[in-house]
Amino acid sequence: MTIVNTLLKKIELKEAIIGVVGLGYVGLPLAVEKAKAGFKVIGFDIQESRVNLVNEGHNYIGDVVDEDLSKMVKLGRLEATTDYQRIQEVDAVAICVPTPLDRHMQPDTSYVRQSSKEIAKYAHEGMLVVLESTTYPGTTEEIISPVLEANGLVVGENVFVAYSPERVDPGNKLYNTKNTPKVVGGITSNCTAVASALYRAVLDGEVHEVSSPAVAEMEKIFENTFRHINIALANEMAILCDKMDIDVWEVINAAKTKPYGFMAFYPGPGLGGHCIPIDPFYLTWKAREYNYHTRLIELAGEINNSMPEFVVHKCLEILNEFGKALKGSTVAVLGVSYKKDIDDVRESPSLSIISMLKQRGAEVISIDPHVASFKLDHQVVETVPLTEKAIQSADLTLILTDHSAFDYDLVARSSKAIFDTRNAMSKQEKMDNYYKL
Repeated sequence: MTIVNTLLKKIELKEAIIGVVGLGYVGLPLAVEKAKAGFKVIGFDIQESRVNLVNEGHNYIGDVVDEDLSKMVKLGRLEATTDYQRIQEVDAVAICVPTPLDRHMQPDTSYVRQSSKEIAKYAHEGMLVVLESTTYPGTTEEIISPVLEANGLVVGENVFVAYSPERVDPGNKLYNTKNTPKVVGGITSNCTAVASALYRAVLDGEVHEVSSPAVAEMEKIFENTFRHINIALANEMAILCDKMDIDVWEVINAAKTKPYGFMAFYPGPGLGGHCIPIDPFYLTWKAREYNYHTRLIELAGEINNSMPEFVVHKCLEILNEFGKALKGSTVAVLGVSYKKDIDDVRESPSLSIISMLKQRGAEVISIDPHVASFKLDHQVVETVPLTEKAIQSADLTLILTDHSAFDYDLVARSSKAIFDTRNAMSKQEKMDNYYKL
């Protein structure tokens, strides 16, 4: 039996041992699903605290069901380690590490490079390596394959390499790791076949094969760039509608009655999360290698990045209408996470807005039922509960995240003035002290 057929058989019989490198928002849900599918899974992470939590059966990711994690650990199907030597034990490994931007807005692939080097030290024949981290087209072939082949392995013959982009939408009640369709692109047809077989054995979502890792890498960036640009259009419309005294939310709701040719995107206080604020800039960086300037993407970035400043300016204008300066006023900020009903503050526009309000002399009360504390300007900030007293003590209530848990009736009756950037209070009776994006 050939090497590829042996690995395919192991996957089919659920005898393959699976590794997941990086136990964060992408890696931990994937590890749990693979364990639930019947595979033995070893999770790898450099953070010992995460490893300990997993091995104790304690969940720390919102999209993972607590009982699923603890059950898989108790059954011995899932364990975690900081010891990369144990890569020798696995038949397939998924790399799910961060790919942030550096301070120059250029891709930081250091986590991918380091993970690849650690895997290569202990890689063996008959092994599959899949990169899931979002990155620029060419990463899999430029970073992953060379380090494996430097150790004497031959990609497509005795080791298999593919790219399959993560599709994680924290807090989504309909689509999750298990049922979201997967795109897979291998370096060779054998690589694609093995990677696809693994995902089909684990996930319910359709597995769509593409011709190369570069296609899959570009596809992922295209997904998020599409959202990035359309959100920028919605934000620009919001700014213009504000100047023209038109309700942008009513405009969008009217436009989406058209059954074709329109998809509703909504404005907000800025972009947050692990994908949309970051991924498009991987493409702008890579495009320079081909002497091409991605004007539309960069302009969208300018618009979206300007929204926190616009929100702060609107706060100043609203307070001015009540005869108050921003300096010395108290602002109750509702929502620190970047999205409703989750605890994720990565790239959250709330952080920028709170920082700017404080820099301009405002006192800020941070309220978020999902976030107990957060780091801001190298300090830890504790959030407080939403109470009548907290809202009444503020000169302005600023809604930055439309959490379902917020008591908007309390907000309506207790606020001196309200600025709603999420249209969260659209169902409330009209109030003279209510302003929205």
